[in-house]
Amino acid sequence: MAKVLVLYYSMYGHVERIAQALAEGARGAGAEAAIKRVAELVPPEVLAKSGAKTDQAAPFADPQELDQYDAVIVGSPTRYGRMAAQMAQFWDQTGGLWARNALVGKVGSAFTSTASQHGGQETTLMAIHTMLLHHGMVLVGLPYAAKGQMRLDEITGGSPYGATTIAGGKGERQPSGNELELARFQGRHVAEIAAKLAATGG
Repeated sequence: MAKVLVLYYSMYGHVERIAQALAEGARGAGAEAAIKRVAELVPPEVLAKSGAKTDQAAPFADPQELDQYDAVIVGSPTRYGRMAAQMAQFWDQTGGLWARNALVGKVGSAFTSTASQHGGQETTLMAIHTMLLHHGMVLVGLPYAAKGQMRLDEITGGSPYGATTIAGGKGERQPSGNELELARFQGRHVAEIAAKLAATGG
């Protein structure tokens, strides 16, 4: 059984919902899937004024626990085409893991949320990929076998680089059924590949 960590930062709950769908998919493939989040850096009074979702149930992750998993799926909202500072700050604490090659050969994957269709989804996903590659991880995306990313009858997230959702300028749009199913597909795909690698000692 592969051990999968879905690690996320979510301010308004959109990335949180995609994280839940990814974990559902991983569990559907027989994996043990944990959902954890990174610490908030924004002061509580600022969060309250911004309407942030403060009732997220996922526990906080410790940067030093990442090597306990066969796969880590990393999710962050987009901030000007890159990952949020909260997620970057978390990974900035993984130098010890990097020095020990602790994540080399493990599976890494990414997901994100943006306000608009062209708000930096792919640049954010690829920036996460770059970080995972520096740790020597094996990248897994969302293959075109997940046909939902090719839909033209509705606005939808999803790319070969990872599951995505479009939140709207005011966060008014929640992840669609199609976007959630794409996330479940990615979760299954990651879990299956992680299990194969673990079985071969990779």
